[in-house]
Amino acid sequence: MIKYKLLTDFRSTGSAEKWDAVNDDVMGGVSQGRIVTTSDNTGIFEGRLSLENNGGFVSVRTLIGDLFLDGFKGVSIRIKGDGRRYRFRLGTAGAPEGLAYQCSFATQPDVWITIHLPFSEFEPFVRGNISPNAPPLNPSDIRRIGLMLADGHSGPFRLEIEWIKAYLSY
Repeated sequence: MIKYKLLTDFRSTGSAEKWDAVNDDVMGGVSQGRIVTTSDNTGIFEGRLSLENNGGFVSVRTLIGDLFLDGFKGVSIRIKGDGRRYRFRLGTAGAPEGLAYQCSFATQPDVWITIHLPFSEFEPFVRGNISPNAPPLNPSDIRRIGLMLADGHSGPFRLEIEWIKAYLSY
């Protein structure tokens, strides 16, 4: 039996507005990404990835606050993708500027799937580079979640999300 704790979904009005976009325009790129809600109470991470002007990434993130995730084993996400490979990112309390823990996952075009990302598979990154001296991920310190696309392929993208939950076991 799976035991979950909801981190976010898109059932409440204004839920997409709680997500901030951070795209490669912060360094001169021209990629565009955002998250919007649908009438089906899902969120869609969408836009266009561009490799122009040394760009190549789009991301969105939101604060989740202190949800007391000590003892949880990972994150489950219910998604419908486009066949591209995305990254799920975690930000922690007290982390140095730019540090995020991430784990990549594959999607299937136009098929709803539930993926499970164990915390043990998340790696620390700072501005796109692995950070070997970062402390290990501590689930009780997680305060922010996010999604990123940086697969090196320009063009449109679309990832639909029903919910994101932490799991104790599955």
